[in-house]
Amino acid sequence: MDTPIEWKKDRYRISTDPAQLDIAAIHAFLTRSTWAAGIDRDTVQRSVAHSLNFGLYQGETQVGFARLVTDFATFGYLCDVYVLEAHQQAGLGRWLMECCQAHPLWQRLRRVMLVTSTAPWLYEKLGYTPVNRENFVWQQVQPDIYTATR
Repeated sequence: MDTPIEWKKDRYRISTDPAQLDIAAIHAFLTRSTWAAGIDRDTVQRSVAHSLNFGLYQGETQVGFARLVTDFATFGYLCDVYVLEAHQQAGLGRWLMECCQAHPLWQRLRRVMLVTSTAPWLYEKLGYTPVNRENFVWQQVQPDIYTATR
């Protein structure tokens, strides 16, 4: 991957440097999220290793995250976007998304998709549109994969 990029705003910063990511903090949030409840740490580690990551920090403490699963040429899937509750309502979610979209790789991608049941108003403000065309987007989903008995 390219050289890490960093953005700063007030007491916060966003970095794409994978060495700065706090995998324990990311795991702690994701395991209680609506979309990845029960996810194990190894799966989080592997997913981060294969993505372009955006860590949101206050000082050295990670308070938010987003990752782009991508082929680094034409397509990206934005996922695992969050800002810790104590840092919400300060515009950080929007800033995190703006930084993601400002990354040079983003400018090359023909399509970036996301799946969300939260904050559709935010994504709409940033240029996302819902895919409501019949028989256009298809999926296989296992919503309880991390909590199902194995």
